Amino acid sequence: MFDWISDSSLAALVGLFGGLLLGLAARLGRFCTLGAIEDMLYAGSSLRMRMWGIAIGVAVMGSFALIGLGWLGAEEATYLRQQWNPLASILGGLLFGYGMALSGNCGYGALARLGGGDLRAFVIVLVMGLSAYVAISGPLSPLRVAIFPEMDVIDGPLPGFAHGISAWTGLPVAGLGLLTGALIFAAMFTSAELRAAHKEVFWAAMAGVAVITGWAGTWFILQNGFSAIPVESHTFSAPLGDTILYLMTSSGNHVNFGVGSVAGVLLGAFLGSLFKGHFRWEACEDPRELKRQILGAVIMGQGAVLAVGCSIGQGLSAFSLLAWSAPVTFLAILAGAAIGLRQLISGFAPAA
Repeated sequence: MFDWISDSSLAALVGLFGGLLLGLAARLGRFCTLGAIEDMLYAGSSLRMRMWGIAIGVAVMGSFALIGLGWLGAEEATYLRQQWNPLASILGGLLFGYGMALSGNCGYGALARLGGGDLRAFVIVLVMGLSAYVAISGPLSPLRVAIFPEMDVIDGPLPGFAHGISAWTGLPVAGLGLLTGALIFAAMFTSAELRAAHKEVFWAAMAGVAVITGWAGTWFILQNGFSAIPVESHTFSAPLGDTILYLMTSSGNHVNFGVGSVAGVLLGAFLGSLFKGHFRWEACEDPRELKRQILGAVIMGQGAVLAVGCSIGQGLSAFSLLAWSAPVTFLAILAGAAIGLRQLISGFAPAA
């Protein structure tokens, strides 16, 4: 597209910008998957879970606005291009949520903590990235493909709610998506706690904006550049492995959107932690804790690949396109996390 920068490097800059917003949202807005689940289950607060609803609503409205303007071809996104496998979404989501509880973070949360100086999160990031690649192209790849084959949609509507309803009723896809996003967004404000939390609403909305910039930027580069780069938005499973590979083989490899996204979250979290005065180096002093976190990261990497996305990939990026997989995977992640948290807190002991 430009003489001074390659298409893949430009995509990385798009990822960097959105990742920066996500990193700041984590540190300044306390936007966190596991934190939202813990608050809902054990603190009696729905605030941070409603922040997810705000982010989803903004992402849906923005993504379908892009579709309506012709600035995004949703059929190029993995979440709608491939046939949906419900079993993979449920099993992968359960594994991811359970691993997230054991680790104390998802991939995105680990990057945000690492940006604040938490060296325990560095271990989670490394192990999760390696585990994801073991399932994507490593020793477990043939087994995964045999059990859960990936097939592109050939006939019929794309596997998304707006596209399915549009095929059935003839209503415009963009209009259905905008209406759905607006309803999700508005429903979150039934909580007086959220209505008073202006900072949290803002940063949740910025998380949604990050997803929109990913779709818009990569689609623009695909349409105007010289390389067939993928149309994608933020997720933090395979990109962790991509980043590790790039750091080891940059002379023979190319930076991409995912690598830029990972770097952006680290940078945003670092800046946010400095602004809040929270940056400090931390390490794991308990070998049992480290063992649990490593096991959780291994499980998360496997689950994210099966589900075709993590809590951000399915919970925001896929949700922004109203893919069928998104709510199913997200609910499975919540269930898996609830099981893992229950195990950690009570060891599955029967209630008194």
